[in-house]
Amino acid sequence: MQKYLLLAVLALAACVEEEPVDGRTAYLDNCAACHGADGTGNGPAARGLSVAPPDLTTISARNGGTFPRDAVMSTIDGYNAGDHLSGAMPEFGAGDMGETVIVESNGLGTPVPMTLLVLTDYIESLQQ
Repeated sequence: MQKYLLLAVLALAACVEEEPVDGRTAYLDNCAACHGADGTGNGPAARGLSVAPPDLTTISARNGGTFPRDAVMSTIDGYNAGDHLSGAMPEFGAGDMGETVIVESNGLGTPVPMTLLVLTDYIESLQQ
């Protein structure tokens, strides 16, 4: 009986739809404290850091007008953790970044956590 109950619970859990992940909400929940609600690096927690958080609205401008999507995702994920000057940036990839989706580029599919993807999209939308 326990076996069937466990299977029923697992089947119901698979049917429950999760709320769609919103990039702006993910940003406000995870990034705004340091980078500011507007992305310029003026969040309330920034004052306590030894190195100021970068202005996220000028990423493209600092990279010749091109948004370095893969580098931004690697930074958020924590893959480029050694690139952080202060060490204050959390390694978000160590936690749960949600369901994984396949992103295709040049004929290759890469699994990317949905929260990482929408967060990167939102930061790209902040570019000036």
